[in-house]
Amino acid sequence: MAGITPSQTVGPFFAPALTPGKDYPWTQPLTNDLITPDASGQRIRIEGRVFDCDGAAVNDAMIEIWQADAAGRYAHPADQRRPNAKFQGFGRCGTDAEGRFSFSTIKPGAVPGPNGKPQAPHILVAVFARGLPRHAYTRIYFPDEAGNVGDPILTLVPDQRRETLVAKHEDRDGAAVYVFDIRLQGVNETVFFDV
Repeated sequence: MAGITPSQTVGPFFAPALTPGKDYPWTQPLTNDLITPDASGQRIRIEGRVFDCDGAAVNDAMIEIWQADAAGRYAHPADQRRPNAKFQGFGRCGTDAEGRFSFSTIKPGAVPGPNGKPQAPHILVAVFARGLPRHAYTRIYFPDEAGNVGDPILTLVPDQRRETLVAKHEDRDGAAVYVFDIRLQGVNETVFFDV
């Protein structure tokens, strides 16, 4: 009788094909700059780091984000509200030697949620990293949103863990920067969702 097939982990082998950057001589199909010339809304920057269970930086992770535009519309055929714009709301970034990642994007608007109840503006995140047999899903919420209080997904998370899903806001020379660190395990582990 055959044994159980072992799981496979992602990374670091994915870097040449999947993450944008200066290290590869071809144009990357995806980028960490989601802003298009026709995109409307507040331009923001998301910055963060990925840490393992010991608090060490993960230097070969890949972060993907998906989000709605400023009006809460997704670039997806199922969203009939989609305007004629090039903003796709999808980006990808590899971490650097210090575990850092960043995205330039538009602050998303509120989107419909379960039972028609609106969800607070948020960004969906997938984390790919060594040691993870399956990528992990989380969300980035914004600290200045009144909708966080009644968000149908955020309210499922115990009060003491919600802060791991809320980015910290910083103004840097008039630019809105949201800092969101991802802790894969350990103290202040980021909340991940089963999808």
